[in-house]
Amino acid sequence: MSEVVSKLAASSSVLVQLLLKRFKRSPVPKIFGLFVLFLLLKYRSNAIGTRRTRLPGPRGLPLIGNLLLLASIPPNKFSHFHDLQHARYGSTWTFTVLGLGRGIMVNDPACIEHVLKTNFWAYEKGPVLREAMADLLGNGIFGADGQNWKWQRKMASHIFNVKAFRDYTSNVFVHESQRVSDYFDRAVEQGSVVDIHDIFLKFTLDSFGEISFGQSFGCLDKLEGEIEFAAAFDRLNATVSNRLFLGSWRLIEWLSGTNKQVAKDKKIIVDFSLDIIRNRRLKGYTKPQKDLLQLFMELKGEDGEVLSDDMLKDSMLNFVIAGRDTTAQALSWMFYLLHRSSTDKNIVKRLQEEIDTVLGDDEPTYESHKKMKFAEACSSLLPKCSSQYQDVRSGRCFANRDTTIWGPDALEYNPDRWLKGDKFTPTQFPAFHAGPRTCLGQQFATIEAITVISILFRRFSFELVDPDHEPPYGAGLTLPIESGLPLRIKRRELTKLTAVTV
Repeated sequence: MSEVVSKLAASSSVLVQLLLKRFKRSPVPKIFGLFVLFLLLKYRSNAIGTRRTRLPGPRGLPLIGNLLLLASIPPNKFSHFHDLQHARYGSTWTFTVLGLGRGIMVNDPACIEHVLKTNFWAYEKGPVLREAMADLLGNGIFGADGQNWKWQRKMASHIFNVKAFRDYTSNVFVHESQRVSDYFDRAVEQGSVVDIHDIFLKFTLDSFGEISFGQSFGCLDKLEGEIEFAAAFDRLNATVSNRLFLGSWRLIEWLSGTNKQVAKDKKIIVDFSLDIIRNRRLKGYTKPQKDLLQLFMELKGEDGEVLSDDMLKDSMLNFVIAGRDTTAQALSWMFYLLHRSSTDKNIVKRLQEEIDTVLGDDEPTYESHKKMKFAEACSSLLPKCSSQYQDVRSGRCFANRDTTIWGPDALEYNPDRWLKGDKFTPTQFPAFHAGPRTCLGQQFATIEAITVISILFRRFSFELVDPDHEPPYGAGLTLPIESGLPLRIKRRELTKLTAVTV
């Protein structure tokens, strides 16, 4: 038996030696080694698959580019990171990431105008953004390009120019603002601290639920509880936003189990929307003023047919996304800036005086907001991280706080900058985008903000719990306040209010 084993061992040894000699004589290892060396030289400081450029930017690692650098930055520090890079490299800088390609960060109004307006059709949002956002945006207008975008834009522009729809939205904003005011009344009685960022997110979601679907989501009815749709909407929005900074988000979500939560949240949102749409088709619409869903249902698509349930669902959710976060976040940051320790206290006084003078005892209307120039200036900071153009050549165009554009007080809260001198162009202040994709809801967002500002500041005064520290911002396409904005509320003294309005 031992002799057999010895022979087998000897035979195996000979076979291994023969294979090693054969492998050494083979050109495969040399070819493979040369190929790896070629890749390391070709992509010595940028991600594989990207072209080298002369644009400045942080040096990357071979094959993976700046993947580790960007992965090391907390999501709530990205805006600071971009500011530092612009300070170091100038108005334009670049980076590469394995799986995402090359991004070019632009802080120059001329370049922004070239991308968003002058040469608009050459720059698409592209497949990277569409795939990352598909679970929330579907085939809606914000992820669309080319003809798909063009017919949706044309269809939506007709709706937003309907006078009856403008009047309807104005009435909704007043009603929902009054509900916030009623809640503040109770908070004053109880002496409780209010997270106004959370309240504004609930206010804007309820408002656009009414405008889009003809019914509130009920967020302001359960301020202490959780609304299933709102919670699923927030989680899904945060997840798809984070995908834009991840090169292999599908794998990451699968490994972390996030993909299961995404599927659940998407089902909640889709089922809610489709149930309303199908119920509307079944029972019809009898209200005197038409909501967004009804107006879309009466239009015809590119093929001349009425829109499918899925297309209606995508359209509604796209406009809810557009009308909810940005306005709520702008209002929250405005409240912080107005009441922080370093802000001139006369700004709040001027705001209150304008509201008292314009409105008196009347409710705000679509027409009255045009007279509130200072209130509009105070709220002119709609947060927007990026224009979201994902083409690897165009990258992303960032709004900026450059002193060459905004003046030496660029980092100060100064509403008067909007009232004096030349008006800023959309490419200097691209919060509402610029060119053919200029936000259709710009006027509605402004009216919504001024409506709730006028109703709240007419009745209350506010005080930040921590007026000396800037609250951290969270991750996302726009700029949420990460941990909320707690403040205390007091009723304005009636004698002061009467003295101003007489």
